[in-house]
Amino acid sequence: MSRVVVSEGYRSVLSLYDTQEAIALIKKTFEKSLSNALNLKRVSAPLFVEGASGLNDDLNGVERPVSFTLRETGAQAQVVHSLAKWKRLALHDYGFPMGEGLYTDMNAIRRDEELDNLHSVYVDQWDWEKIISEQDRTLDTLKDAMRRIVTAVCCTLDFLKWKYPQLPVELCRDVSFVTTQELEDMYPDLTPKQRENAYLREHRTAGILQIGGKLRSGKPHDGRAPDYDDWALNGDIMFYNDVLGCAFELSSMGVRVSPESLRAQLAEAGCPERAELPFHRMLLSGELPFTMGGGIGQSRMCMLLLAKEHIGEVQSSLWDAETRRVCRDAGIVLL
Repeated sequence: MSRVVVSEGYRSVLSLYDTQEAIALIKKTFEKSLSNALNLKRVSAPLFVEGASGLNDDLNGVERPVSFTLRETGAQAQVVHSLAKWKRLALHDYGFPMGEGLYTDMNAIRRDEELDNLHSVYVDQWDWEKIISEQDRTLDTLKDAMRRIVTAVCCTLDFLKWKYPQLPVELCRDVSFVTTQELEDMYPDLTPKQRENAYLREHRTAGILQIGGKLRSGKPHDGRAPDYDDWALNGDIMFYNDVLGCAFELSSMGVRVSPESLRAQLAEAGCPERAELPFHRMLLSGELPFTMGGGIGQSRMCMLLLAKEHIGEVQSSLWDAETRRVCRDAGIVLL
C-alpha cells in the first residue's frame, strides 16, 4: 500500500529542466554558506566502512546495512547509513584545530526505510563536524549552530528566488526552541509526530531539542543511536512545509557524546558491549576530540525550497509500483 499523499491540485512550479538547474544552484549556494557559517572545510568521505570498526551509524538499531565481502581480504564492508562517527575520527586523523571542522557529501542506502513523500532508500546529505572545547558542550552552543544553519538555508532561498521569482516558498528565520519533554507536556494526548506538526504550525521554524532518551511517559520522542549524539545536547531543525502541510525535518545534529555520556547511553540502550569496538575504545580512552556535528538533507532541502510534493521529484531512487502509479496519475514526475 502506497504511503504517498498527493495534495489536491498540486503542480510543480518549475519544469523538469529548470528543476535540475535549480538543484545545482541550491547545492552550490548552500555549501558555501554552510562552510562560512560554521568554519568548515570540504573533505572526501567513504561510501562504505568495515563492519567490525563500529564506525557505521546504527540509526535506531534495527535497520539492516547493505553489506558485502571483499574478495581480496575477506573483510565485511557496510554501506554507510551516515557518517556520524567517521567524521569525529577524521577530525582527529586529519589534525583539524580547535574551532574548525569539515563537511562532505554523504551518500547512503537505507534498505529498510518506509517509503513515502519524504523517505527514500537513497539518502544524500551534507554531513558536517567541528571541534569544540569541553566547556562548549552546552545547549547554547547547539542553538547557535542551529540558528546559523537556518540563516544559511534562508539565504539560499533568497538567491534561488532571485533566479526563480515564481517560487512561492516563504521561510521564517526566527528559530523557536523546545525540548521533547516540553512538547510532551504541551500535547500529552498526541503522538510525537503530531506534537511536531502542532508546534510547527504555530512557530514555523523550530529546533526540537533532546531526542533519544526516555521522557516522563517512559517513551522516547524518537530513536537515536546511543554512541554519537549526547541525548541531552542534540536536536532537529524543522520548518513548516506548506506544500505537505506538516513539520519538515531538514537536519539532525548535536553535541557528540563524551566518555561519560557514551557509557550512560550504551547502558540505557542495552548495548554496553559496543564499548569494545575500536571507535568506542578510542572515545572512552579520551583519544578523540570533543565535537559537534550533524547531517543536512540535500534532497530534503531541494524539496522544501522548490515546493515539491515528493522527494522523488528531486532525486533518482527506486519506488514501489503503487507509488509510481499514484504519482503518475497525479502528474508527479519521479526522476
